[in-house]
Amino acid sequence: MFSKILVANRGEIAIRVIRSCKEMGIATVSVYSEADKDSMHVALADQSVCIGGAAPSDSYLNADRIISAAIATGAEAIHPGYGFLSESIKLSDLCEKHGIKFIGPQSDIISKMGDKDVARRIMAEAGVPIIPGTDILEDVQAAVKAAEKVGYPLMIKARAGGGGKGIRLITAPDEIENAFLNASREAQEAFGDGALYIEKRVYPAKHIEVQLLVDESGNAICLGERECSIQRNNQKLLEETPSSAVDDELREKLYEATRKAAKAVGYVNAGTVEFLLDTEGNFYFMEMNVRLQVEHGVSEQVTGLDIVKWQIRIAAGVPFDFSQKDIVLMGSSIECRINARGVGQVKFLHVPGGPRVRFDSALYTGYSVPPFYDSLLGKLMVHAATRDEAIRKMHAALCELVVDGVPNNIDEQIEFVSDESFCKGEYYTNFIEMRGEK
Repeated sequence: MFSKILVANRGEIAIRVIRSCKEMGIATVSVYSEADKDSMHVALADQSVCIGGAAPSDSYLNADRIISAAIATGAEAIHPGYGFLSESIKLSDLCEKHGIKFIGPQSDIISKMGDKDVARRIMAEAGVPIIPGTDILEDVQAAVKAAEKVGYPLMIKARAGGGGKGIRLITAPDEIENAFLNASREAQEAFGDGALYIEKRVYPAKHIEVQLLVDESGNAICLGERECSIQRNNQKLLEETPSSAVDDELREKLYEATRKAAKAVGYVNAGTVEFLLDTEGNFYFMEMNVRLQVEHGVSEQVTGLDIVKWQIRIAAGVPFDFSQKDIVLMGSSIECRINARGVGQVKFLHVPGGPRVRFDSALYTGYSVPPFYDSLLGKLMVHAATRDEAIRKMHAALCELVVDGVPNNIDEQIEFVSDESFCKGEYYTNFIEMRGEK
């Protein structure tokens, strides 16, 4: 087992990793930007290293500085969290070059799954259902011709990256040119790759993903599915597990497809395979996230497993001491992402308590939210015996949560969990649109 791990991230996920390390008796090193010198993850780690200025490119996205910090502090492994360099081929390669373990998959797997065109091809060959679509399109004219064959409505998607960037919905031929050019430009700016392809729009649909753990012997364990259908601009806002749309038979089919996906690329460590589920029970591969997901906590609550600890164990070569039959989904868990809607200082913070209520956050009273990073303030999670009870518990927890001084979306989340379609489980990725919101 590792004696020291560097956490190459910030905020709540850095704290989440540090906590698991402490429980395992592993020393931790935090890295931080000049803007984060007063952040909680800096104080909680055994050592901390400033790696640059406030801009992510000067700090959290600078692989060379992170590796230098790991070497200087004697860290044996790096946990990248999610976002920033969690899917960085460069960081993975640098770790290998310097004999430092990257807690995640190897760089060739990151490369394959980061190229959505390549990923589609691999999944199709492995027998995983994919959405009807095209290969990479050379130009607008090629997109126009391809769209005629695929049919409307359709999605133009970037080959690289994630986070909803480089994606456009097309409902008619006269929308293609502007959408293609804008999506390509956005993808180029965000990921350095403007290549696009087309997929048929599956609509209405549910966004269903399966949490996966794979040890170095190739044993693949699925930890249930999560529903992530409440989104704005392709960014998730609320997640729950299990999904009310997935029964035991469908769950096993999703598991089978997920294992095929993992085997096809030789996957190791924690990952998530994402699918679209249509109203007739057909599901299609969307992408594979080769890292820890923001919403991993709800899977932990219904399985009783610490996914971060198992990421570390897998990276250290520890085999599973359980099998798929040992994974029993217990009750229902919901997560609401609490996002900032501007910057400010936390004047007063009150976190709800009670059995099986969890708030993963880096906030504290007096903390000033910097303008340079993701808007996530924290993740409020609840766990209960039934979905109805979990909804009531989440409503109560949201009503109790106070983050005064920073504009946020707590009131909006209360509206979501009170919405009739959500309460019935009859909601899809167009949830925000159907509410008449933007």
